[in-house]
Amino acid sequence: MTSASTSEQLPVASSFARAGLLVYALLIVYASWYPFAGWSDIGIAPLAFLHLPLPHYKTMFDLVTNVIAYIPFGVLLVFALYPRIRHVWALLIAVTSGALLSVSMEAGQTFLPSRVASNLDFLTNVAGVCIGAVAGALLTRKFMERSRLRLLRRRWFSFEASRGLIVLALWPLAQIYPQAYLFGHGQLTPILSNWLSDWLSMPIDLGVYLRSETDLTVEQYWLSETIITACGLTGAVLTLLCLFRHRAPKGALVALMIAFAVMIKALSSALLFSPENAFVWLTPGAKGGVLIGAIMLAGLAFAPSVAQRRVAVLALVTSLAVVNAAPANPYFIATMQTWVQGKFLNFNGAAQFLSLLWPFITLWFLLHPVHRTKRD
Repeated sequence: MTSASTSEQLPVASSFARAGLLVYALLIVYASWYPFAGWSDIGIAPLAFLHLPLPHYKTMFDLVTNVIAYIPFGVLLVFALYPRIRHVWALLIAVTSGALLSVSMEAGQTFLPSRVASNLDFLTNVAGVCIGAVAGALLTRKFMERSRLRLLRRRWFSFEASRGLIVLALWPLAQIYPQAYLFGHGQLTPILSNWLSDWLSMPIDLGVYLRSETDLTVEQYWLSETIITACGLTGAVLTLLCLFRHRAPKGALVALMIAFAVMIKALSSALLFSPENAFVWLTPGAKGGVLIGAIMLAGLAFAPSVAQRRVAVLALVTSLAVVNAAPANPYFIATMQTWVQGKFLNFNGAAQFLSLLWPFITLWFLLHPVHRTKRD
């Protein structure tokens, strides 16, 4: 047996699992402390909730959600420790880390007036970590050693694709949070404007400054929406295309990713608002953007991966610039006023975090030095 074939059979660490663990931990932090407003010290010790009686007002929905939310964390942590740490030690580290993360999140909620620290939340979170850690330990052999997914990963995607696959797996999920523009992620100006307005006690709209205080006409607004949609779609698909090897079924995988994103967008709109609003985001400007994006992708589908990566960077930067300069959609604002978050406060906080962060982590991947040493 040659040394090359021997090395292929040796267990290797999964950068996919480690990157996924980092992203998921950030999602937990954002969801636990959302909306990050009104921090204040009310004179209660951060860990005082651990000694209180169990609350009686928790619903079954809350309990199940808390358990499910931490299951992926336990699975990913066990996978991320492999192969250096396995079996019982991996379980212990996963449960301990999950417990520390949960108690930190609950302690932080002590200083948020809109959140309530709860020992029951802590216990259910730890239960979720335990379930996830045990599941990860049981699935390690199937997913980390003899997984058909790993075989397809090596056959279809380039060596440096692990980080990119994590990024692209988040793109359909980033469609959950309501956005003013289709595929218009990374809209930071409204949030920054609200922060500055509260800090300076005066109304501030950064978008107005970016537009040089000029109002857009209907045609210019429509064009902005088309550019945002076209560039957002092109950037996401080109990021996927630049990861493929020649033998990969590119068309089928691209169509699957887009179909999954559209399906999640429609379902989330129907659930968060009403069934008749399932496709309210498919405006004339969005339709034009999808058409233009499809034309651009048809011309770039067979370009070298280096060119695809560079155009993806240009498309995402353009989308970010336009989406942060474009004015608010009045119809979208009116629709948002009917949105009652209720029990989905944590979930919507994580979804908003994904929507804001996705273009930036994609640009980080596309500009990562790993591409300079690519050997396909």
